[in-house]
Amino acid sequence: MDTDLLLLLIVLLPAAGAVLNGLLPLMWPQLRRSEAAIGAVGTACVAVPFVLALVLFFQGFAEPYVGSFYTWMGVGDFSVSVAYRVDHLSLIMALVVTGVGALIHLYSIGYMHGDRSFWKFFAYLNLFIFMMLNLVLADNLLLMFLGWEGVGLCSYLLIGFWYEDFKNSQAATKAFVVNRIGDFAFLLAMFILVREVGSLDFAEVFAAAGEMTAGTLNAVVFLLFIGATGKSAQIPLFVWLPDAMAGPTPVSALIHAATMVTSGLYLLARMSSVVLMAPTVMGLIAVTGALTALVAATIAIAQTDIKRVLAYSTVSQLGFMFMASGVGAFFVAIFHVVTHAFFKACLFLGSGSVIHGMHHVEHDLRRAGYKDPFDPQDMRTMGGLGRFMPRTRWTYLAATLAISGIPLTAGFFSKDEILFKAFEFGYDGHLFAWFVWSVGIGTALLTAFYMMRSYMLTFEGSHRWPMAQRVHPHESPWTITAPLVVLAALSLVGGFIGLPKLAEKAGLANWIHGYLVGHGTHHGPVVEAAATAHVSVGIEVVLIVLGSLIAIGGVWWAWRFYALHELTGDERIRLRFGGLYRWWQRSYYWDEFYDKVAVRPVVGGAENAFAPFDNRVVDGLVNAVARTAQQISRMARHLQTGVVQAYALAIVLGVVVVIALMVR
Repeated sequence: MDTDLLLLLIVLLPAAGAVLNGLLPLMWPQLRRSEAAIGAVGTACVAVPFVLALVLFFQGFAEPYVGSFYTWMGVGDFSVSVAYRVDHLSLIMALVVTGVGALIHLYSIGYMHGDRSFWKFFAYLNLFIFMMLNLVLADNLLLMFLGWEGVGLCSYLLIGFWYEDFKNSQAATKAFVVNRIGDFAFLLAMFILVREVGSLDFAEVFAAAGEMTAGTLNAVVFLLFIGATGKSAQIPLFVWLPDAMAGPTPVSALIHAATMVTSGLYLLARMSSVVLMAPTVMGLIAVTGALTALVAATIAIAQTDIKRVLAYSTVSQLGFMFMASGVGAFFVAIFHVVTHAFFKACLFLGSGSVIHGMHHVEHDLRRAGYKDPFDPQDMRTMGGLGRFMPRTRWTYLAATLAISGIPLTAGFFSKDEILFKAFEFGYDGHLFAWFVWSVGIGTALLTAFYMMRSYMLTFEGSHRWPMAQRVHPHESPWTITAPLVVLAALSLVGGFIGLPKLAEKAGLANWIHGYLVGHGTHHGPVVEAAATAHVSVGIEVVLIVLGSLIAIGGVWWAWRFYALHELTGDERIRLRFGGLYRWWQRSYYWDEFYDKVAVRPVVGGAENAFAPFDNRVVDGLVNAVARTAQQISRMARHLQTGVVQAYALAIVLGVVVVIALMVR
């Protein structure tokens, strides 16, 4: 099949799904009851592009292929085309987006069953995938920015999907506003590139980057980094992502696992050849990633909402990816994007299965006459769910072991590679990399602890919900558990695409390194990598053993701690850390800080400065125009008296005036 046709189908099928699911039920409301048809169309419009992307993947591309379809805009020498790029990086991202996205669509059929806006939800999901594919397949920065803004719009629609609850609307608005800060920086970077290069096509930008001054390069890379911190939730713009949990669980999985939050990493990887020319900014990227990973991990320890634990875990894992990008290992960041998509999607969908079961518990409690508040997402009201939800339990455990970095799971390979590259960069003389590596080691231990804590509080121990002897949850339907099984399997084996350097001694290659970096063309590697000194095999073995012991130790520590102190474990941690634990519970007061230094001054300034101007000047001008029109109409209405003699007199006077003018 023609490559251009494949590209168009991959991009446009999700858009077609959005149109079909969005417009047809809108015009014919009776179609809204056809959940099976809506779910099938929505899922197929993402699953088929996944198959088509696989076709392109197995075709193999020795050189990047660009399919240009039409000129979007042209002004003088500057033009931008709707053009899509097929290379090893865009193919990996397209496979992740459509593959994991299709599983999330299938899961949504069961999870959203009975929702009155079922049709609208699938329309939004399809639109989200369409925008994400524009982002990862674009051949120029402007088309990428279209997808970038599109996923921001769709995230607003999906996070605030249950908008009747004002908290959900607030969360959606918060995500939208915070992301605009990063998007503005992205725009500024494009303006600079248009001025310096005269084009936004990747090939031309890469070719001209070496001719730009160091100051210009640093400015462009720094602005791109700020844009990435917004989408990928890094300090100081990470505050939107935990609140995004307000949306339905499939939304959390879609946004947090494989799509929107990885956009910033994809941007840095796509622009890797330019980023490597700004070593100072690279150090800032790595340190920011390390601090974000540590801060988010400590916050996750003190959370009791199962989805908020996973949200802060996502922020922390994104920090690891930025650490890799900051030390020039962009291909490792993409490797962790792939493995993270597997285990984090499994964890979020698993939490959704748990919440689905706990909603049934809440329903049965209400029927039994229970009146007190009940939160189906609070892990303190769970416990022992593994006995009632075995498939959810084992898949959640598999993903927990993977994100913790237990040896031979997907997370072990990708996280170990990130830490190894940070160590290697420090070994090569970059002092900041030692700080990054040290923070990464500590954060890896915390990750294993807080993730196993979430598993223990949810699935092990005694039942802690009210009337536990009479009321209990049930396993979720197959549309929910089938995607969990697939993702759990990928969480266990998906890391073998990126074996450590040590495996080369046994003749086993690091496939993803060769695919993204090693298989270069005459244009160079698809993803550039920083040159570093090579450490000895002995040091690499020590680092692998150290990473394994940290993961195993963190998991064992949490298992033992919460097995012995099931109900008092969190209280013991709080007593041990005192005031610091309160900071973790309140997310280091970031929201309070922003409210005090940004929100209140802006709102207060608007009320005190702009409101009077609006009322007196803007409204005054509008009202003055209205009053003037009224006065003119009052004067003009006297001409319309209804008296025939007056009209005749006016006609005579008009004739006299015309004759006088003619005689003159």
